Amino acid sequence: MPSPDGRAIDPSPGPRRLEKAPSRATLTPWERADPLQDGNEGARRKKLAMTLAIGVAAGLLLTVVGFRLFENSFIYFPPRFPEGFSPPELYGLHVEDVWLTTLDKVRLNAWYLPNPASEQVLLWFHGNAENIGYGLERLRFYSRLAVNVLAVDYRGFGKSEGSPDETGVYRDADAAYDYLLRERHVQPKNIIVLGHSLGGAVAIDLASRRECGGLIVQSSFTSAKDMARRMFRIPLFEYLPKSQFDSLAKIRRVRAPILIVHGTRDEVVPFSMGQRLFAAAPEPKFFFPVVNAGHNDVVEIGADDLLDHLKSFIG
Repeated sequence: MPSPDGRAIDPSPGPRRLEKAPSRATLTPWERADPLQDGNEGARRKKLAMTLAIGVAAGLLLTVVGFRLFENSFIYFPPRFPEGFSPPELYGLHVEDVWLTTLDKVRLNAWYLPNPASEQVLLWFHGNAENIGYGLERLRFYSRLAVNVLAVDYRGFGKSEGSPDETGVYRDADAAYDYLLRERHVQPKNIIVLGHSLGGAVAIDLASRRECGGLIVQSSFTSAKDMARRMFRIPLFEYLPKSQFDSLAKIRRVRAPILIVHGTRDEVVPFSMGQRLFAAAPEPKFFFPVVNAGHNDVVEIGADDLLDHLKSFIG
């Protein structure tokens, strides 16, 4: 109501009181939210997530780089001279000790077992953790094929210089092949390439690129990726090695008769890999399973039956 002088009168008695603001505890979560504080919290979480992501990526990168730096020491187990070497004469063999030089100037040691009655040469590549010294018993077995034999030590194996890697062992195979052509004057059609295990991958690569009279693959694998998957059983581990040894793809390009030999109880390279190589190979091709043989005793268990198949294949 107005006062006599015309001013408005507050009808509420007593002094005016200021309303007290509600406490933060009585506010709803939406009312309590501090946009600035929440923004800072979100930024901290994003920074933490980014730091963790960078740490994981760096760890993976270091793992890949570290593995690839030392990859060859995980793949190759080269026994050096004098390990494995006995006098060939103890096996009734009279071999010629020869030296080859690769395209990248690495000197390789090899043994040449001559048979003047034959124009054919068996170019033999041994497996991993072996050298030509360890192979004397098999060299004697192959001498029964009545052909010449050239057995080569890869770089870093036996007396050969250097250290092995995938590109290098392929160059070693080329050096052996070229030696037969240039020094022994062997026709490509008379070169029979044979490889065991790792040597099988080397033999397939050589035969896929260069003319030969036949390819014999013994106890060998489909690819390095397949072997990594089998041996380590760690998800995606097979993508770490830079070595490929993709025999499954290369064998399709071979333009010579192919014989696949594999032990049915191979504990290192499964029998199924030999079957897959055979399935991928072009005709003419032959498959000889050595019943009850493992990875390193195919020759011993196959014995005369294996020898007969090899003689038939070589012709």
